[in-house]
Amino acid sequence: MIEVVAELSRGPVFLAGETLECVVTVTNPLPPTATSASSEALAWASAQIHCQFHASESRVALPPPDSSQPDVQPESQTVFLPHRGERGQCILSTPPKILFCDLRLDPGESKSYSYSEVLPIEGPPSFRGQSVKYVYKLTIGCQRVNSPITLLRVPLRVLVLTGLQDVRFPQEEAVAPSSPFLEEDECGKKDSWLAELAGERLMAATSCRSLHLYNISDGRGKVGTFGIFKSVYRLGEDVVGTLNLGEGTVACLQFSVSLQTEERVQPEYQRRRGAGGAPSVSHVTHARHQESCLHTTRTSFSLPIPLSSTPGFCTAVVSLKWRLHFEFVTSREPGLVLLPPMEQPEPVTWTGPEQVPVDTFSWDLPIKASLALQEAFSMEKTALLDRLFTKLISVALTVCIISTFRIHIQTGKLEAGI
Repeated sequence: MIEVVAELSRGPVFLAGETLECVVTVTNPLPPTATSASSEALAWASAQIHCQFHASESRVALPPPDSSQPDVQPESQTVFLPHRGERGQCILSTPPKILFCDLRLDPGESKSYSYSEVLPIEGPPSFRGQSVKYVYKLTIGCQRVNSPITLLRVPLRVLVLTGLQDVRFPQEEAVAPSSPFLEEDECGKKDSWLAELAGERLMAATSCRSLHLYNISDGRGKVGTFGIFKSVYRLGEDVVGTLNLGEGTVACLQFSVSLQTEERVQPEYQRRRGAGGAPSVSHVTHARHQESCLHTTRTSFSLPIPLSSTPGFCTAVVSLKWRLHFEFVTSREPGLVLLPPMEQPEPVTWTGPEQVPVDTFSWDLPIKASLALQEAFSMEKTALLDRLFTKLISVALTVCIISTFRIHIQTGKLEAGI
């Protein structure tokens, strides 16, 4: 039996264009006291990053797959297919890299190999929606002599920052370390430059504050005024808004606001409803605030954007957008207003109306959600990023996270731990 362990020292979250580094350790777990006949031999091992795309058949009408490239691999073949046995299509992959060939391990012996690869910048972000799924994985394939290939799949989360696809990496002198005593390799210099550029663009987009006011009205008059300070947010931020109902001529009894994502299938891939297809647009609510606001002059709300969510993006098949979805319940009675208190000669009991005729209407306000700074960059470069963003950000990056994935070649059992 051979044990293969894959370690991602910088955690499983990466920015598209970053360099993934993984240490693969191959071990013969038998005790050293075992006989020499217990030596294990591996023919080869290879590693590759790929993005798997899966679409819901009831929502997305995709063209038939190419039958000239079957996904089934007979056990007698030695071709390395990282997406073998998975659902969907492999839409993006890096060139495979061979880790070793003809390796023999004695009992208790182990060897480690380093694998590094740049994550493609032109791919979609990691996303699991109701219509489509984009899943990134690092697949390590090993094969013993006269045995089928065993695959170890390490899940990854890839975040994409719009606008970095067209940016070229500058020359070496343009990204040289500021300190002559700081040594960095080529990958380190590129990652630090990418982190600096991404941070500047994120801060430029999300730090601008300007009060935007929206008049809310129905067919009978003005309900109130909604105010928000910005429309671009980072993952993990709170969407804060204010609602002024004191200037309205129509009484608002209740309102609710939901932070939602809208997943929309592109028109050329939409399945017709008459053919039994599901709706091409789906909404997911991430946070919600509801309030009874009769006789309320001013109120506010705060909705957090989950760190685990996906920023807005657009591909050839689907688009994802963020929005604030408002629902208002207003009174049809024009006289339902707050009267000033009057002095009564004797005690009086105030009661509310048992029935109030109401109207309901909704309103959608588009917003943008971008990736979070603390998730966009590798955990290993904490000190470097702190130096780069001392004047830009106040978030503290967490310590290094090591993700370990282990597989036994003989049994095929996969273990993972973080």
